[in-house]
Amino acid sequence: MNNKKKESLNLAIMTRDFNSVDLSDPREAALAVKRKALELGADAVGIGNIERWADAPIQLDPKQIMPECKSIIGMVFRVDRGSLRGVEEGTYFSNYSAMGYGGLTYVYMPMTVINLTKFIEDQGYEAIPMGHQSDWRAVTIKGDTYEKYSRPVRPGQATPDVMVHLRIAAFLCGLGEIGFSKMFLSPQFGPRCRVGIVLTDVELEPDPIYDGPQLCNRCMACVRACPGQAFSTEKTVKVKLGGREVEWSDIDVLKCNDAFRGIVHSGVPQSEPYLNTPGNEDSVPGDWSPFYQRPYPVYKTGQAICGSRGCTRACMISLESRGVLQNTFKQKFRRRPVWSVDWSKEPEYAPGTKFKNQDKDGVD
Repeated sequence: MNNKKKESLNLAIMTRDFNSVDLSDPREAALAVKRKALELGADAVGIGNIERWADAPIQLDPKQIMPECKSIIGMVFRVDRGSLRGVEEGTYFSNYSAMGYGGLTYVYMPMTVINLTKFIEDQGYEAIPMGHQSDWRAVTIKGDTYEKYSRPVRPGQATPDVMVHLRIAAFLCGLGEIGFSKMFLSPQFGPRCRVGIVLTDVELEPDPIYDGPQLCNRCMACVRACPGQAFSTEKTVKVKLGGREVEWSDIDVLKCNDAFRGIVHSGVPQSEPYLNTPGNEDSVPGDWSPFYQRPYPVYKTGQAICGSRGCTRACMISLESRGVLQNTFKQKFRRRPVWSVDWSKEPEYAPGTKFKNQDKDGVD
């Protein structure tokens, strides 16, 4: 028998190794899980024990999802600073909505948290991957429970779907602070990050709540720069998290939702509204949107026309100027004056701009 025939007889399916890593010791298990999370693409990882969620409202309680949950693994995923460049310059809006928002939410983070849960389940423990969104959640953006949406399957149980508050989870996993804007701030990237988590029944040694250099100093850059003026400086929300009092602005989420998409309500019905959906018949573009109509979302939720002007860009600029972030850059982010669209004037196009259906002389 020749060598090729011998090789063909020795071929067999290949599979993952199971029960190859001992996770019985909480400290060693935590180290193994953290190393794997970073290897898989997370930018920072921390762990909180389930006791830190003891006072969670029922609709935000991870124990409602996994009653035997012992540990929650929180992961920070950076929003590349460069993905905000096109919005900052006013020339390339979709990149932030795709690469820094929707693509990160629906592609990159799910791959990381799914593969981390595989690693844990390979060792015989159960794990639940959770990315940035909970699209079937039973709570509204205001925190209320939807009526006539779903019902508990057992008396007294949470109404599906439960949503674990990811920014609070990141705080309870020791990954950073919650700023006045309610944005999660990591010491690496400030507000320029998103959060994914894994619930698991393996006992992992928890990390302490973040106690590093102060990140949010209440400079109010977010408040001043928000195009929707969604942040209240007078009314705040105070909660107790991990034994600490945390406070943020009582955000007008409806104003935020409009500003996010570039909407201003004119109070006058428009023949061609900016967003032609019920309740937006009077919508026109704000001075932070260059679009005549709102572009379609990318990756389902990516429609950040405002480019997070206050809550991310202004905050990031402030944090970078104070030198408190670990991810530093050779050049400052804001290099030119902030632009604004004057919709009362005719646009001034670059020389040589040619429009669809125009002949060589520029005539329709």
